Amino acid sequence: MHRCQPTAIPAPPRTRARRFRRARARGGAAALALTVLLVAAPATEAGAVPGTAPVVTAPAPPGLEQFYAQEIVWTPCGVAAECATVRAPLDHADPAAGEIDLALVRVASTGAAARQGSLLVNFGGPGGSGTAGIEGWAAGLDPSVRAAYDVVGFDPRGVGASTAVECVDGPTIDAWRAAPVDPDTPEGLAERIARAEQFAAACAATTGPLLGEVDTDSAARDLDLLRAALGDEQLNYLGYSYGTQLGAAYTELFPERTGRFVLDAAVDPALGIAEMTVQQAAAFERSLRVFAASCLPQDGCPLEGTVDEAVAQIDALLERLETQPLPTADGRPLTADDAFAGIYTPLYEERIWWLLGQALERALDHGDGTALMFLADAAYGRNPDGTYTNADEANAAVNCLDYPVDDSPAAMAALDARLQEVAPTLGDRFSHDEVTCGVWPYEPVSPPAPVDGAGAGPVLVVGGTGDPATPYAWSRALAAQLEGGHLLTREGEGHGSYLRGNLCVDEVVNGYLLQGVLPAQERTC
Repeated sequence: MHRCQPTAIPAPPRTRARRFRRARARGGAAALALTVLLVAAPATEAGAVPGTAPVVTAPAPPGLEQFYAQEIVWTPCGVAAECATVRAPLDHADPAAGEIDLALVRVASTGAAARQGSLLVNFGGPGGSGTAGIEGWAAGLDPSVRAAYDVVGFDPRGVGASTAVECVDGPTIDAWRAAPVDPDTPEGLAERIARAEQFAAACAATTGPLLGEVDTDSAARDLDLLRAALGDEQLNYLGYSYGTQLGAAYTELFPERTGRFVLDAAVDPALGIAEMTVQQAAAFERSLRVFAASCLPQDGCPLEGTVDEAVAQIDALLERLETQPLPTADGRPLTADDAFAGIYTPLYEERIWWLLGQALERALDHGDGTALMFLADAAYGRNPDGTYTNADEANAAVNCLDYPVDDSPAAMAALDARLQEVAPTLGDRFSHDEVTCGVWPYEPVSPPAPVDGAGAGPVLVVGGTGDPATPYAWSRALAAQLEGGHLLTREGEGHGSYLRGNLCVDEVVNGYLLQGVLPAQERTC
């Protein structure tokens, strides 16, 4: 269900997605290295002074005092950023079981006198890095927000520069991508299961005990540790996509320490994975049709006829690629799975739909899959040297701990039928995702449930009506569940709303972060 990233464009937030579906959609850190989205939320007290131990203003959980009171030592990195590593317990319930590292990047406040503390930012996932791109993102903030907050990006446990989930190497992933299987056949399903077993075994062998400790509740407990180490009485936080689920979990665990929270492009924490997949497939199908409608009147659009006919041309391309992959500049074949990844990735960001138009034109009119492969590589996190980020690996690990699945053949067939009904073009490619978690070496530990954040105070939830990765209904649901939830609606396409060029949204979010001013209920931008 979501994610991606090439090098020249910065990536939108990711939502949930799994590896080893016939193809898969992902978010946010499943989308591309595309445009920058995110902001900073206020804190209360000044952050930790570099090289000094913070003042812990709230009691640490028993046995975790050394982690909560640790000193953060910042070192220069980037142009105006500082990097640091914070220790966290492998298992918050058993501090003696071992330690992991959490990577941080801080862009310090520009206004010492008006400084309100730290704003922790999560770009989504699960599996998305919060340290990569945070400096560029912070540069896009309103100067008043930059003056008020130290903007802190972090890689959650299992992700990126933190102690990471590691599974298979780049050549193995390339080989799987070049030879996809059809799980609708008994032979294809058996091969899909065999690959999932190989993947899961490699994750367990290479990652070790961490693989069973990357659930969302554990990551939310890390957030409180980071809050204390930064010297803040309350956590101020801005999360996109999966980051909203992480933030909602924090409000449940630490309501009294919840500061100003902005949850943008929300995930509904009450939904099971099957229903989430159906709703996400329907949203991507809708976005594909909106893209087609916008493309058709334009000169150079490779699609023709009505919207139905245009979408049928894309469907026919995917069907052809099942048996006839297209050549690409580097010799790798563009398969149907790769083309699907290259098609859904630009749907995250309306401002780069032109890239999808160009990529389809190269494929449909010239038989060249290079441009779609570029977008697919962004979705899969493939680097120019053939290595991959660990975003997909972390994505699978978190999802399998957060969501029970029914991987029985009957259940998967029934879900496949629903997917094809709600999304005739793309739905089938969201199916059989349960296979990976069905063979996972660890059982789910934090199954879906509604949240209320009782006692946490006001939380600003932002949702876009045309969001393909986290449908708008999910933002409405989260705002309704939270005791202090306030919904801000953006009318428009794309994943995420803050810092996307909508001045109304930005003004509302900035006002909340700076003065605590909340919009009227049901405010629409």
